[in-house]
Amino acid sequence: MTRRGEGTVTSDSASPAAAVSADATDPARRAGTRWETRLARRGGTVELLRLPAALFGAAARLRGCAYDKGWMHVEALDVPVVSVGNLTSGGTGKTPMVAWLVSEIARRGLRPGVLSRGYGKSSESATVADLNDEGLLLKRELPGLLQVQDPDRVRGGRALVERGAEVVLLDDGFQHRRLARDLDLCLVDATRPWGLPGTSDGPPVCAFLPRGLMREPRSGLARADAIVITRAESADPQVVESLEAELKAASPGTPILHAAHRPRELRDPRGKTHPLGQLDGRAVDLVSAIGNPDAFEASVTRLGAQVGAHRRFPDHYVYAAGDLDGLGDGRLLVTTAKDAVKLGPLGREFQALEIELELVRGRSELDALLESAIAPHGTERPQRGSQARRGGRG
Repeated sequence: MTRRGEGTVTSDSASPAAAVSADATDPARRAGTRWETRLARRGGTVELLRLPAALFGAAARLRGCAYDKGWMHVEALDVPVVSVGNLTSGGTGKTPMVAWLVSEIARRGLRPGVLSRGYGKSSESATVADLNDEGLLLKRELPGLLQVQDPDRVRGGRALVERGAEVVLLDDGFQHRRLARDLDLCLVDATRPWGLPGTSDGPPVCAFLPRGLMREPRSGLARADAIVITRAESADPQVVESLEAELKAASPGTPILHAAHRPRELRDPRGKTHPLGQLDGRAVDLVSAIGNPDAFEASVTRLGAQVGAHRRFPDHYVYAAGDLDGLGDGRLLVTTAKDAVKLGPLGREFQALEIELELVRGRSELDALLESAIAPHGTERPQRGSQARRGGRG
C-alpha cells in the first residue's frame, strides 16, 4: 500500500526504495516531511499559527486597500504588462501558462520577455547561477526568450524593455501591485484551490500564511481580468462545478476559464524523447521538488505506471549528490520537467514527464483579452478588472 503526503512516499517493504533509514544522512530523511503536509493536518501545535496568520491576513487586507485607494504608488512600463499569478503560495501551473502566453504573443508578431522574482536561485551552483529552475525550463523550451529575474519587479521590467521586450510577462505577479499591468490572470488549481490538500481529518484548511498557504483573501479575485481553473481534468467534475460557483461569488462577472495539464512525452537527460505509453504497467520511482507533487504523481499514475516511492523535496530545492540514493533500483526513475534541469548534472538516468497547457474552455475570451492588453498605446480598450481600477495604460 502506498503512503501519500510524507516527505518520502514508499510502498511496502518489499521495494528496495521502501526502507527509510534512521540515519540523518539518508536522502529520504533529508527530504523530510514537506511543510504543507504538516499544515494540512488539523489540531495540535500547528493551530498556534492561527495568530500570526490573522496578523498576516490583516496586513494583506490593509496593503490591498492602500493600493485600491491609490495611497501606494504604482509604476508603469512603456510596454504592455501581462501578469500571471495566484492567491496561494505553491504550484498552480503558472509556468505552463507563461509558456503558452509567450508563444501566443510571439505568434502575434511581438517579442515577449518574462519577468520573475527568481525564487530559489543559487549563486553557488553554476547550473542555476543566472536563472532558477523555472527560468531554466523556459529557456530550454523557448530558446531565445528574454528573461530577467529580479525581486524588484519595476527595475527588472525596465531591464527587459531595454533588452528589447515588447510585452512583459510578469510571472507570479498577482500580489506585486507596484508594477502596473494591462492584463491580470489569476490561476486557481482545481486539485488544491486554496493551497492545501484535504485530509482524513476534514476538508482542506483555508488560512493565511503561515497557518495555511493563502497570500491574500479570496476577495482579491475581483482584481483579476480572468480566472483560470488549472488542472481541471484532474478533479471530479462536481468539485470543479462547486469551485466555479465559489469563484463567481468572489468575483462576479469575471470570465472563468478551464485549463488542462496534458502529458506530452518523456525526455531523458540527453534530450531524447520517449512515448508516454512506455509507462503503462511499468514500475517507477518518482522524485520532485515542486509546489504540487500530488498532481505530478497523479499524472504518472493515470498513465498506467506503478509508483513505488516518491521522494518529495521542498519547492525549488537544489539537488545534491546522494539525493537520489535508493531510487530507481530496478525501476524507472521519473521526475518533472522543472526538476530535470537541476538533476541532469548529477549524472543519473531518469525520464522527465513533459507537460503542456491546453485551454479547454474560454479560449476565445482569453484571446480577446490578450489582444486588447497588447494593443498599441492609444488604442481604445474595454476597462474592467485591474485596468478599470487604475485607469488603463498609457
